[in-house]
Amino acid sequence: MANYTVADIQALRERTGAGMMDVKKALDEADGDQDKAVEILRVKGLKGVAKREGRSASEGLVMTSIEGEAGNQVGTLIELNSETDFVAKSEKFIALAQAVLDAVVAASADSAETALAAPIDGKTVGEFIDENAGVLGEKIVLRRVARVQAPVVTEYLHKTNKDLPAQVGVLVGTDAKAAEVARDVAMHIAVFSPLYLSREEVPADAVENERRVAEEVSRAEGKPEAALPKIVEGRLNGWFKENVLLEQAYARDTKTTVGKVVEAPGGEVTSFARFRVGA
Repeated sequence: MANYTVADIQALRERTGAGMMDVKKALDEADGDQDKAVEILRVKGLKGVAKREGRSASEGLVMTSIEGEAGNQVGTLIELNSETDFVAKSEKFIALAQAVLDAVVAASADSAETALAAPIDGKTVGEFIDENAGVLGEKIVLRRVARVQAPVVTEYLHKTNKDLPAQVGVLVGTDAKAAEVARDVAMHIAVFSPLYLSREEVPADAVENERRVAEEVSRAEGKPEAALPKIVEGRLNGWFKENVLLEQAYARDTKTTVGKVVEAPGGEVTSFARFRVGA
């Protein structure tokens, strides 16, 4: 007869989150030894992770943290993915995301690669996620991590579905003067998803590619050769206005730009990060 009680089963379920039958089988195999049963369940969970590798994880959540006093703040934004929204809204998944975020912040990680190697509970974040994936029964992926440092960092989280955790997350780094409009700017970023902060930050190869496309389109439309340079530059400027934050028409007043809104109080946006789950 197995050397464990109903209380032992319940304790192991609470400790691991595993199902009733899995817990009983693990305790049978471990002859009632709780620690050994935990190891058995871990191994089973990790085997399940390997089987799930080819599956898609496009649901999940975004989560943020802002550390430090005004004048020197650091914001961290993560995107943690699951396979289904059912898991994404579960307490265990949300708790997992918080634990991962805390570890990422503690390690000052600024990418998914460095975050996965960060320590947590005597293991790496990558190993910690895999173990929890075994408990949750789905593929779990830390897809992206961003870190924003500025005198003031402002966050904005948006729910695309009221029954799910936040699916869009934004961090905006500003100086003190721009802090009064930073949240509105963050909301604008959430909606209009700019790719770059300023025209100067756009990589030269991206600019040249857009210029080439604009020229090819203009020629295909039969535009006069002599007018091509002006037409191409006009289209390139239009592309900047669509993709550069400071040049975008402001969401709350399209007659002005985000840049002018920030300049009004004499402020400056120094950086931003935006994630949308699965996008």
